[in-house]
Amino acid sequence: MSTYAENPFASTHSLDANPFDDPTERTSPAPSYPSPNHAARLAEINQRERDLERREQELTQKAEHIRRFGRNNWPKFYPVIFHSIKDEIPEEHRLLINRLYQLWFVLFGTLIINMIACIFILTSGSSGGGSDLGSSIGYLFVITPLSFLMWYRPIYNGYMKEQALYYYFYFVFCGFHLVFSLYMIIGIPGTGSAGLIQTIQMYAKPSFVAAILGTIATVGWVIQGVGNAYYYRQIWTHHKSAGHSVEKAKTELATHGAKAYFTRG
Repeated sequence: MSTYAENPFASTHSLDANPFDDPTERTSPAPSYPSPNHAARLAEINQRERDLERREQELTQKAEHIRRFGRNNWPKFYPVIFHSIKDEIPEEHRLLINRLYQLWFVLFGTLIINMIACIFILTSGSSGGGSDLGSSIGYLFVITPLSFLMWYRPIYNGYMKEQALYYYFYFVFCGFHLVFSLYMIIGIPGTGSAGLIQTIQMYAKPSFVAAILGTIATVGWVIQGVGNAYYYRQIWTHHKSAGHSVEKAKTELATHGAKAYFTRG
């Protein structure tokens, strides 16, 4: 009787025991930490991914800019920069930048006429004719690109981006240009200028071709010099009203870097 009362399925194990419980899983393993080499490798991969994303973003921005404005278009015979006043300059400032651009062309034409006048000054028998011609050729090939890059392009970028440092570039180098224009208007013999003094001497010789060309050159120096002085004052007024300062220019330079001031982005 007692034999049949016994539970044939009884077990010596406790009823609370879990048959699926693995004793080896009861203890959590110790956390593993990446080795220094592994961490450095991950940092390198992350940096590469960020660099790729940045380059992809730059290419996208460049493609969008090209789509909107086109590729480099200036100068026409060998385009190295993009120049479009109607696309890049705010409407309220386009007239001023157009006038400065026209004055730059007056300067370019004046340098050509000045050089040709110096050729005739040399052939007229002037004692300083050789120095005049050599200097006038140097002015044509040096002043032409420098004037565009050192005072016209900075103020173009200044009105396009409205950043203080461009204005200071303009004020410094256009200031030098105004002094140079006055020097060329005077026309001291042997300095490469067919300006006022040289022109008077050519009329007195007489050497009428050199005198007429000298007159045109002198008028050209006056037009572009007075015009640049007039707009210099207007730009200074705008610069002050916009709140630009040396401190702001320093902050921009520290933030964007020098390279940003030679690019269009």
